[in-house]
Amino acid sequence: MPSPQLAEALDFLHKNAVPLGASVAERRAILDDRVRGLPALPGIHVEPVTADGVPAEWVSVDGVSADRVMLFLHGGGYVAGSAAGGRDFVARLCTAAGARALSLDYHLAPEAPFPAAIQDCVAAYRWLLRQDVPAAHCAIVGPSAGGGLVAATLLALRDAGDPLPACGVCMCPFVDMTGSAASLEQNADKDVLAPIVARSFADLYLQGADPRQPLASPIFADLSGLPPLLIQAGTIEVLLDDARALAAQGKACGVEVTYEEWEGMFHGWQTMAALLPEGVQAIAHVGDFIRSH
Repeated sequence: MPSPQLAEALDFLHKNAVPLGASVAERRAILDDRVRGLPALPGIHVEPVTADGVPAEWVSVDGVSADRVMLFLHGGGYVAGSAAGGRDFVARLCTAAGARALSLDYHLAPEAPFPAAIQDCVAAYRWLLRQDVPAAHCAIVGPSAGGGLVAATLLALRDAGDPLPACGVCMCPFVDMTGSAASLEQNADKDVLAPIVARSFADLYLQGADPRQPLASPIFADLSGLPPLLIQAGTIEVLLDDARALAAQGKACGVEVTYEEWEGMFHGWQTMAALLPEGVQAIAHVGDFIRSH
């Protein structure tokens, strides 16, 4: 059964929804305001840093291990979001995983279209390794567009011959830029993310690039050789088929995939853990997965 807080979380999101005709600047401002409207976890430690030219911040909470690191890639449709906006969510992940996080401010589209964000993520991961953080002590984690960047970054690192992290976590991943998934329409009247908004994000990100390129849409990639993946999706989200396809492709390519579908959950419910018990529970699953690897 859904928690009593689910209606409150959905009401909060609908009241702070991005209008369909909003400009990129308006979308960014609305998403930032939405984050500021959530209660924050106390005791978060933040240290700004530049990771090989990419703005980022170290995020930690008391009691986590300094030598276990998550590279966190925020969501926002590849065009919005920020490290600062994700602090509460990242801190909760740190607590669950017992690790600190390098939260990345990768460059956003349309000013920096595909594959700029992927290049930033690769650069930041390599910077982490140069800080004497072993690859085996790293996880790459992200929701929505951040989940898509997790998959794309792992592919880029594999193809370049870099040491791969211990695992990757893709929450509600945005990994199909073709806009053809059936769930886009099937869940259009249920989810907080509108199909037209998802498709516009893809267009702004790609700027005319082929949406079936493996780094743009990892569901079309050969995923062989990637580290273990945790993929989470909600059953009422428009990107449900993205997650299902990524999990199926990973398993077909021999990747160790843990796939979770959460009944009645909307796109990005994990980021609403400040209001939603199901978000807390999903983060606990992420923490257990990371600790186990």
